[in-house]
Amino acid sequence: MLKNYKVLNTTAAEWRQYNICAYMRRTLQGTFVFLLCLLIVTGCTKKEFHDRYDRPASLAPPIYQELQARGNFTDILACIDKAGYKDILSKAGYWTFFAPNDAAFPAYLQKKGFSSVSQIDAATAQGIVKYALVFNAFKTDRLPDFQSSLGWVPAMAFKRRTAYYDGLQTTTYNGQTISYLNSNRNNTSFTNYYTVADNNNKYIPYLLDAYLTPKNLTAADYNYFYGANAYTGFNVANAQVVNKDIIAENGVIHEVNQVIDPLPSIDQYMASKSDYSVFKSLFDKYMVTYIVNADATNKNKENTGSTTDIYIKVFDSGLTYSPNNENYLKVDDNDAQMEGFSMFAPTNAALTDYINHVLLEFYPSLDVLPKQIMYDFLNAHMFNTTVWPSKFAIAANSQGQGALFDPAADVVDKQILSNGLFYGTSKVQNANVFSSVFGRAYLDPNYSLMTRALSASLKTNIINTGLKYTLFLTSDATFKALGFSYDLDAQTWRYAPPGGGTSLSGSSALDKLNRIINTQVVRADFTNLNGSGIIETYGNEYIKYDNNKIYSTGNQEAGVQLNVSGQRATSNGTVYLVDGLLSEPSLSVGKSLEALAAQPNSPYKKFVDYVTHSNLYTAATGDILGITAGSFYTVLAPTNTAIDDAITQGYLPASNTPSDVVGKNQVANFIRYHIIQKETIATDGLKEGGYVTLLQKDNGEPTTVAVTNHSPNSMQVRDMEANTVNVITASSNNLANRTLIHLLDGFLKFDTN
Repeated sequence: MLKNYKVLNTTAAEWRQYNICAYMRRTLQGTFVFLLCLLIVTGCTKKEFHDRYDRPASLAPPIYQELQARGNFTDILACIDKAGYKDILSKAGYWTFFAPNDAAFPAYLQKKGFSSVSQIDAATAQGIVKYALVFNAFKTDRLPDFQSSLGWVPAMAFKRRTAYYDGLQTTTYNGQTISYLNSNRNNTSFTNYYTVADNNNKYIPYLLDAYLTPKNLTAADYNYFYGANAYTGFNVANAQVVNKDIIAENGVIHEVNQVIDPLPSIDQYMASKSDYSVFKSLFDKYMVTYIVNADATNKNKENTGSTTDIYIKVFDSGLTYSPNNENYLKVDDNDAQMEGFSMFAPTNAALTDYINHVLLEFYPSLDVLPKQIMYDFLNAHMFNTTVWPSKFAIAANSQGQGALFDPAADVVDKQILSNGLFYGTSKVQNANVFSSVFGRAYLDPNYSLMTRALSASLKTNIINTGLKYTLFLTSDATFKALGFSYDLDAQTWRYAPPGGGTSLSGSSALDKLNRIINTQVVRADFTNLNGSGIIETYGNEYIKYDNNKIYSTGNQEAGVQLNVSGQRATSNGTVYLVDGLLSEPSLSVGKSLEALAAQPNSPYKKFVDYVTHSNLYTAATGDILGITAGSFYTVLAPTNTAIDDAITQGYLPASNTPSDVVGKNQVANFIRYHIIQKETIATDGLKEGGYVTLLQKDNGEPTTVAVTNHSPNSMQVRDMEANTVNVITASSNNLANRTLIHLLDGFLKFDTN
């Protein structure tokens, strides 16, 4: 009884009344014969007996009698009688009853085509009564609180479980008429979609200031749905509460000014509205299964004697939630008190246009559309939270995207339903997974391998429409021609070099592919590839373009440039169709320097000669001591003239093959100070500041240079002696393995002390 006292939150006097009531009902029936005997044995008088055991006159009557006594509830009392709930509401119990007064019924009767309450059938009467009847007694000070398993959580609730639930229904499935129940859980694996002990009871919504204010909601959020019956501070569904907290022996009554029919679920509402039949058909055809359930069948047999198989209507586990589930998540038994689902359903015209022009641009029909695309499309319209009208922009669906609708202009139908909110919309949610650069690959079956590769690591980033990207898109046919494939049976990538060589599979093949894919994505929108330039890719490597041809370091080594065959603008950038892959290099940085020096009249020759003859260099591989595979570097190579100046000023020995230790160290230090580590800097005006070189001072401290790069093609480098040299742009931005090689018009001075 203490628990009940806390829930009801009664006064001390009311609590005494409830205690007396509960005690009397528990004891009088079970001990009546005993008391009669006691009366005879003890000689107790009849008056004394009644004084001791009669119901106290001060105790409030039960709900049914309280409604009778008040005189303005004759119509709902008639419904209670017809529904068979008179006995229940006349006895002990623990209920909250949202009771419509007599003034509420004329409008309801007219709407339903009844001339009087007597014409209301028993099923309708049951719906009215049971949906108004909430388990447990709640005064207004508790209705906004969530009954968690750990105790009350203030100001979190706007719904309560009612006594109403849908029974068995029938439908045609696989050519036969079946009886089914709705799933009462969100399907997560086709094993947790139904619990036989749960009737999937519907919830009734209500709003009070104590709920709205802490959530920064206002009356406008309620009036958006029920403008004709405005918010007054305590509303239940479409009704206003005109008299609250009427205490009865077996609960609490709240008088309302509207008759409230049981609200449909999201699934039921969509089925009832032909405006959303195309959207609903996507669920019904591709996402709904009816499964025979032994527990439900046995329970029905116990109740009715029928041996008919009972099915459960189950929604696919790939959906954010099951639109027919009344129980929200069931992480906590009562979590549907504080949360619900939200559905944005496009009208038939809007959806048909989107299907034809977007989803089926490259597919012949929805039947052959990959199921993941269907998941993503439907889930884009499904929110696992209650998205109030004022919160469209800050809501988030499973794709991390808000509700991209104008509540005033784009919503043509709005409903508060038993398990969530429903918005009929005049447009489709412009899902980022389709509208972004990723969508160009995703919606075309000719790019399934590129889609799979992007999905493995970059999808979450490149569908973000708040950022800009450029994507170079390669077809499945080209992927395969260049040796890449995906083994569906083994669920793994494979690579077989077209010209022969060592094949790769699993993580080795994926690592190779990921480097390529990260090179084909750029963190900026390049809308024009005319002319020539250099671009930093998502993987922080650089590629070059030249009049709609592009190439990476690996392409440069192979003497191949990729042709751009088309482009498309998307919501977050530009997609270019290319006829190859931006391959990774095989040569070391040293070998790239050798190639530069080998060009006729190369301005790099003298610097490279010092590098290749130094004790830092391995001639066979082109490795330079200090340059580590996988890291990023910028090589700053002085011109031949600048090398001569360095010799004159004593920074380099006259010979590039000194025999003495001092000379060798001088050469090594000079080379190290002209290599920036851990960063690749192009002359594109995007990066500048202080950077660490490979050179360390005698005490082990690092040395630095300062790069000024305010605008494209005007890069300068300042050394530790405060001397500034210029990068010669026309001869710079040479691609190497995770490295750029620039030409300087001077040399960088340093001191190792």
